Amino acid sequence: MHHHGYLWTGPKERFDNEALRRPPHPEPPPAGSRPELIQRYREVAAEFPTTDLPPLETAYWLIKPRSIVRGTWEEAKEAAGWLGERLAEYAPRCAAERDRDTIRLARLVDAAAEHLHAGADVSYGFYLERPSYLSLAVVTCSPNRALPGAACPVAWSR
Repeated sequence: MHHHGYLWTGPKERFDNEALRRPPHPEPPPAGSRPELIQRYREVAAEFPTTDLPPLETAYWLIKPRSIVRGTWEEAKEAAGWLGERLAEYAPRCAAERDRDTIRLARLVDAAAEHLHAGADVSYGFYLERPSYLSLAVVTCSPNRALPGAACPVAWSR
């Protein structure tokens, strides 16, 4: 088991485009469906695996391009440390005062380490100034509980 880190920042309007943040339905619309429904399905099916937008379900980061993996760690504590570094880096830009509270952020890192050690995924999101959004995730790989059939996005060996 190992862990991959992901980070996304961008305009809140783009983050709010949930159609591109959820995987397409396993089966396409039936023949005879409205053309706009078929076209939208095709768009989502083509774009979901390649877009850098954070997926609604954390495990789906594993099917995104390997180029967006920000780090890979064997130890949960190391992966949580990366999260802590990113939280410290972005905290001054957080819109909410509570998201700049270093004690609260340290608790999030501790909780992340526990969850990752247990084989779970971790995903945090914060509103930044302008309005922008920050998405941080660490996904457990090989295997992932929520998506056990997902292939590892990077070549990883101990």
